[in-house]
Amino acid sequence: QVQLVESGGGLVQAGGSLRLSCAASGRTFSAYTLGWFRQGPGKEREFVASINWNDGTRYYADSVKGRFTISKDNAKNTVYLQMNSLKPEDTAVYYCAAVRYKEKALQSVEYPYWGQGTRVTVSS
Repeated sequence: QVQLVESGGGLVQAGGSLRLSCAASGRTFSAYTLGWFRQGPGKEREFVASINWNDGTRYYADSVKGRFTISKDNAKNTVYLQMNSLKPEDTAVYYCAAVRYKEKALQSVEYPYWGQGTRVTVSS
C-alpha cells in the first residue's frame, strides 16, 4: 500500500513561485511513476506532470511547460513540483498520485494511489 502526503499549497501572486511536495510512507517509489494533477473550480481533473522514478523520464502538460518542474529526492522518497511564473489559471487543487511503473501515464484513471490534495490560489 502506498500512502501519499502532500504539502506546500497556498496563496501566491501572479508571477510568483510555489513548491509542492509529496512524500510516500511505507514504500519506496523506486518502481513507480509519480504524477501531479490539478482540478480547478468547475473543471475536470487534468494532468500536470509526471516522473518515472527509475529513469527520471518526465512529462509535462503543454500549459505548464517551461514554468513547472517535477523532480524527486530518492533519499526522502519525495517528489516535488516547482511552479514558477504562476498564472491565475493555475489556481486549482493539486493532487499527487502514484502508479506501478508505466512509461507514459497521463490519465488520472491510471493512478490507483492519491494524496489528499493541496490548494493553490494565484491572484492577479
